Amino acid sequence: MKKLITMALAFSLVLGLGLVAQAEDYPSEPITYSIPFNPGGQSDLEARRQQPMLEDILGVSVIIQYKPGGGGSVGWAELVRAKPNGYFITGINVPHIVLQPLARGNAGFETEQIKPIAFFQATPIGLAVLKDSQFQTLEDLVEFAKANPGAITAGGSGTWSGHHIANLQLQEKAGIELTYVPHKGAAPSVAAFLGGHVQALWANSNDLYQHRDKIRVLGFGTKEPFEPMPEVPTFEAQGYDLYASIDRGAGAPPGTPDEKIKVLEDAFLKIANDPKIKEQMLNDGFVPLSMGAEESAKYIQEKIEDWKPVVEKFQQ
Repeated sequence: MKKLITMALAFSLVLGLGLVAQAEDYPSEPITYSIPFNPGGQSDLEARRQQPMLEDILGVSVIIQYKPGGGGSVGWAELVRAKPNGYFITGINVPHIVLQPLARGNAGFETEQIKPIAFFQATPIGLAVLKDSQFQTLEDLVEFAKANPGAITAGGSGTWSGHHIANLQLQEKAGIELTYVPHKGAAPSVAAFLGGHVQALWANSNDLYQHRDKIRVLGFGTKEPFEPMPEVPTFEAQGYDLYASIDRGAGAPPGTPDEKIKVLEDAFLKIANDPKIKEQMLNDGFVPLSMGAEESAKYIQEKIEDWKPVVEKFQQ
């Protein structure tokens, strides 16, 4: 018996030393950082900002690839099937990773399968029209939509995404019907809007700020006015308790060892907490975040509980 116990302890020691060695050796080869949208969107912009700093911190190449489709679900389905070896990570968005499995049943992934690494950036969502639009205010748009159900086209990124759910919420709260036009990412939706292919656009704060000279933002889904554009009223101030934002981070496949998640978490948070990076984000129209793996997992679980009844309501 004593011999068996000794052998078990020795095996545990060897296994433990193996894990430590594995963690100490990690990373030793290039890491693929997949973006589940087209190039040019918010997830891509942040990944491109992080890429050289990640390479410097981790000491290996970080290769950015794109896997657009299904409002991000194609990329997240790829993520949960990837090898859990720490060399494949994907950008993750809330509420998208929560809404899609809830709404579609089979989105190709389950929210709980994704191992969050960190959240580092957010964008409040706003509704905009072009400068030459007949709609000067949100109320103008609402009144026209009431008289002409479905006549106004409103673009956005994907279905069961932050933009889509904001559109559903405004329709319900204002008693109107808009024709929502989904695109494969924020960048193509902005291009379609600026090209006059849709009359209104649900968009992220940085895109709206960037194109502020060409557009009129009718409302932001924030509690307080969005700091870089304080002249734009919130939806709440206009009588609609509509709050909408997209939080962005990175996640790993299920089964990725905690030791490797910790290495990646430290790298992402070091970048997120850099004062110069925070200043860049604010100047670009983003809201900086800094949430580690454990806090991110808890936050995602809270969002599952928050959004479940909302999705059930809109599916009835």
